[in-house]
Amino acid sequence: PELARNDFYITGESYAGHYIPAFAARVHRGNKAEDGIHINLKGFAIGNGLTDPAIQYKAYPDYALDMGLIKKTDYSLINKLVPVCEFAIKLCGTDGTISCMASYFVCNTIFASIIARAGGINYYDIRKKCEGSLCYDFSNMETFLNKKSVRDALGVGNIEFISCSPTMYQAMLVDWMRNLEVGIPALLEDGVKLLVYAGEYDLICNWLGNSRWVHAMQWSGRKEFVASPEVPFVVDGSEAGVLKTHGPLGFLKVHDAGHMVPMDQPKAALEMLKRWTKGSLAEGGKAEKLFAEM
Repeated sequence: PELARNDFYITGESYAGHYIPAFAARVHRGNKAEDGIHINLKGFAIGNGLTDPAIQYKAYPDYALDMGLIKKTDYSLINKLVPVCEFAIKLCGTDGTISCMASYFVCNTIFASIIARAGGINYYDIRKKCEGSLCYDFSNMETFLNKKSVRDALGVGNIEFISCSPTMYQAMLVDWMRNLEVGIPALLEDGVKLLVYAGEYDLICNWLGNSRWVHAMQWSGRKEFVASPEVPFVVDGSEAGVLKTHGPLGFLKVHDAGHMVPMDQPKAALEMLKRWTKGSLAEGGKAEKLFAEM
């Protein structure tokens, strides 16, 4: 209770592009309806997330071609799958069931076709090769989180932690292709901040698709956001990314990072969150841009 008045931010990555907008919208609705304890929601951040599948799946061939993962002939063939995917997603809508499951299988032929041609790449970081079922070795994390002392500290009892649960994955397939962007504009209009950030070498939730849905989102500040300049995101005197902001909305493309920005660029990620929560995310970049233009 003593923490209830503190500022509240929600952050996450990857599939959090689905559940964080839903969580933020639910908190905001509860606040407006004076339902329970007021939560001082200030903002939410999504890192390399899946939020608007129709736009993001369409970006797969473009990103793959731009990054040299596929040839132009491959691009032409794979791009023919996009209209079928878009139609399947329309049938899914925001609350479909069987149609949403079908759209998952239809649309993922796009991704699978790219992977088949790209030759064993790590689709979370195209600079690397995929090793193991998850493309990374997370054994140290699993060992740590399954220690009795850690379980006791977290209060999870004897529940075993695993990096990826097939049971959970299967249960969420129906939700996969639903568009979670639809609830975000109302949050922006009420001044709740959104930061979307993406490592530039991630394929599966790539920066291009994320940038496109952020730019396409319909809200009162869209025109100004689209027209706003890109500025360098500077950390310790070096450009760590490229930032675009207007009002409560920000988009940051992070350099030299894949799907997991905090793992690849921990200092830049921490600095990003510090500045964002303090409302000073763009200040360093604007100063650098002004200095360069003088």
